[in-house]
Amino acid sequence: MNYFLHIVILLEIYIILALSLNMKVGFTGLLSIAQAIFYGIGAYVTAIFMVELGSPFLLAIVISIVVSVFFSLFIAFIASRLRDLYFALATMAFQIILYAIIYNWTSLTNGPYGIAGIPQPEILGVAFDNLSSFALLGFVFMVLTILFLLWFQKTPFSRLLESTRDDELAVIAMGKNPKYYKRFSVCISGALAAIAGSLYATYVTYIDPSSFTIDESILIMSIVIIGGTGNIWGPVSGALFYILLPEVLKFIDIPDSIAASLRMIIYGFVLILIIRIKPDGFFGKYVFK
Repeated sequence: MNYFLHIVILLEIYIILALSLNMKVGFTGLLSIAQAIFYGIGAYVTAIFMVELGSPFLLAIVISIVVSVFFSLFIAFIASRLRDLYFALATMAFQIILYAIIYNWTSLTNGPYGIAGIPQPEILGVAFDNLSSFALLGFVFMVLTILFLLWFQKTPFSRLLESTRDDELAVIAMGKNPKYYKRFSVCISGALAAIAGSLYATYVTYIDPSSFTIDESILIMSIVIIGGTGNIWGPVSGALFYILLPEVLKFIDIPDSIAASLRMIIYGFVLILIIRIKPDGFFGKYVFK
């Protein structure tokens, strides 16, 4: 039962992460390879404020969102000047720079040793200090994220974001500024990623830079691409696939000496098949080109 709840909590966190990246990729057409760094900002800000300053969980998560949005403005600045592959490369550089800062600023982040003893959440006197209660907390944040995005998807502002993605010149011709919509989507994306980071930090109670590398950014991107972009259910299905497929593969009778490697080979092969057969993902509305 405990292992099942652990999988559920990871699923909730990765669904929020995938939805956060989809705000950039699916709604605005911005291919970002820096999502893990906003995930990390949320985790580190929450950890520092709760461990060093004794801040309550809700205050720490709000501050982490504000800090993540602040750093998102740098990505927004890049988005207003670069497009397509150039934007992706710039975000990769941003990921590397911020990761290096987290890794080397030992007086603040404790560098490669990480931050231990992160308190688990407590809201209005209710402590979420066991797996079942934390799974419920994660479920609430996940549902709120999905409901917000379902509402947002029906607004005229969302259609303007999609117009910026599909035909930026047409948006300019209508007298609108596409840079404004790009900045908005980048900031919302950073805020949602910070929420996922705050949940992760308080769940594992220990964080270090290895959880927020460029490999993690690529992983989040693969989740979104597999599930599909441009809607809500694509990233959700991608997160389900990423979290649950390795668990399904564990039921295959494989010798322990090669089990881990063979499961990754099978996992990679299935990913290739999905991209080859259905390049727009499971429920994709928009194919990034």
